[in-house]
Amino acid sequence: MCEPQTNILKEIGPQSEKRYIYDYTNEIIEVCMISDIGNRRTNNEDHCLFSKARDNNYQERLGILTAVADGMGGAVAGEHASKMAVSYLTDYYFQSEGNHIPDILLNAIQKINSDIFNLSENDPSYFGMGTTLSALVIHGDVGYVAQVGDSRIYLYRNDYPVKQVTEDHSIVAEQLKEGLINEEEARNHMLKNLITRALGIKEIVETDLYAFSIKTGDTLLLCSDGLSNMITDEQIQQGLSSQKLTEGLNFLVDKAIEEGAPDNITAVAIRIIGELEHKDMLHHERMIIVSPEKKFSLLQKLINFFSSK
Repeated sequence: MCEPQTNILKEIGPQSEKRYIYDYTNEIIEVCMISDIGNRRTNNEDHCLFSKARDNNYQERLGILTAVADGMGGAVAGEHASKMAVSYLTDYYFQSEGNHIPDILLNAIQKINSDIFNLSENDPSYFGMGTTLSALVIHGDVGYVAQVGDSRIYLYRNDYPVKQVTEDHSIVAEQLKEGLINEEEARNHMLKNLITRALGIKEIVETDLYAFSIKTGDTLLLCSDGLSNMITDEQIQQGLSSQKLTEGLNFLVDKAIEEGAPDNITAVAIRIIGELEHKDMLHHERMIIVSPEKKFSLLQKLINFFSSK
């Protein structure tokens, strides 16, 4: 465990409210975070994070960090695991040396995994706890993602379909990838919440890395499965294309509530509103480069055309 830094803006939610909302805007980005307890849960095991250095040198080296974590383990254990994940992520990330962001993310996540695992092993009240973690760094015009579990990160670019950047670490996602089930079957599968990776479950955790270019006008979404399980990609695109980011994100959370919301719902949206400094993309042998500019099919163009009438 590391000591928190005072020169870092670190916003973590939720606190104790049923629906937590946080907004932040500067000349480059607009940010909105929402976490809702949902319709059936009595506590919120999700946590979300937005953090950035107040010092310009730190910002130049490490950019902006945001994350979503979805805890598991029952009682207070899952809630504690997800809060540990996002809080320690900021501390480990901004206390790091060097400037190779993919390595810094991997090292930070492994340390967090060890912290959660050791607490779970040594304190019976936290036995079996774990958490997903989807983390995003915006460094100039490059985005870096570190992924464990089935929370998700999406990228929406004007004139292109919304892109799911991450892959779920779940039994159902593996079956879908292997062609054993289709997308409709996956959405309604009884085992869709059974994940294959989480922080704190084993001594070593395997983390996926992604990178992609970012442009002015892009909107990114990080969310727990409490949101992604309840809404469609078309609805996500509708929300992320809203002129007002906070209204768009509330629209998505409200849609999940309307669909029953059996789980907690947490989402972070970031829109690029200013000019980004160009940065060379840093590479890593395990990193997957993602292109957000997959064109609409002719059929989808026709659907979009007539639905707009």
